[in-house]
Amino acid sequence: MSSPVVSLPDVGVVVVAAGAGVRAGPGEPKQFRPILGVPMLLRALRAFIGHPEVRQVVVALPPGYAERPPEWLGKLRGERLGFVPGGAQRVDSVRAGLDALPEDAAIILIHDAARPFVSRETIDAVIARARAGVGAVAAVPTSDTLKEIGPGTHRPTPRVTRTVDRERIWRAQTPQGFPRQMLRDAYKQLGAAANGGAPSDDAEVCERAGFPVELIPDSPYNVKITTADDFRIAEALARELR
Repeated sequence: MSSPVVSLPDVGVVVVAAGAGVRAGPGEPKQFRPILGVPMLLRALRAFIGHPEVRQVVVALPPGYAERPPEWLGKLRGERLGFVPGGAQRVDSVRAGLDALPEDAAIILIHDAARPFVSRETIDAVIARARAGVGAVAAVPTSDTLKEIGPGTHRPTPRVTRTVDRERIWRAQTPQGFPRQMLRDAYKQLGAAANGGAPSDDAEVCERAGFPVELIPDSPYNVKITTADDFRIAEALARELR
């Protein structure tokens, strides 16, 4: 009787945590600030470090922090968790993280440190679609009425030019997952492009390169923490989810 085939972990994860977080107010970088006593970055990391399919997690940190992370983070450094200095833009941080992952990580997930409440179900679904050969983006359909403003319109009272049909509009979240070669090829094409501006996420990098990208329905709890008000919302969510 033959032995069962054991699949080795082959998912590499880049957690983007290199931003200054200025909109969260003064103080330490927002990714290090606590939510009910637990640093936001640590909350985001837990779901990936403990996942059985994850080979390694690499965190892109602000300049200087990769060498001297906070004590609570530094003591976690090891075979499954490493740090790299992030770049000036998101794409630079993702590239640095991708280069630091082991070559046997065939599936790559990218996650924002500012999303501390990602679920195991969402991670599993993103990995499954990336294994099928497509880009996969955690997302939620918008329920708000969307207004478009005209070019050159400034605050405090921008003028509306039209109402956007929301039936086909989704809000992209993270994690976003890709076959490693797809992501490499997409970033290579991005580097060769002469225009188009900086992409807002990794799915857009792949979209520009012509690769298929699918949406994975996600939980509205997987919010992005950006402002001081968001931290108050996060405290309430943490109480509800614990």
